[in-house]
Amino acid sequence: MEIQEILKKINQSVDNLDLVSARRYIEKNIEQVSQNRHHLCKNARDLLGFLQSDAANATSVYNRRELHMINTINTYATRFDVRGLRLSVKNNADLLLKKDIRLYLNADAKILLEGMKAIQAG
Repeated sequence: MEIQEILKKINQSVDNLDLVSARRYIEKNIEQVSQNRHHLCKNARDLLGFLQSDAANATSVYNRRELHMINTINTYATRFDVRGLRLSVKNNADLLLKKDIRLYLNADAKILLEGMKAIQAG
């Protein structure tokens, strides 16, 4: 597919509010689209800027199982189910070692996990 055709499809997708398709086109051809960004409509340029800044921040992308486990940990913490929380943490320690995991945990989970960490350290 030529770059002009890709740019046209991106602009059409953004105009139709089909941001998923626009994102796919941009991600597959990010270098070519970046070089020809002046051919994109304003909303498509904004989407390109967002995708480039997101890639620069390099936030981790979690799969469905990991998101489910984060939700489970948050639920156990909200219900103050320490046993369930401890088992979830024990079985998914690698997930909790990721740098940006704190962004996905609720306040209850952060407090309880800090408490569990302090107990095991002391």
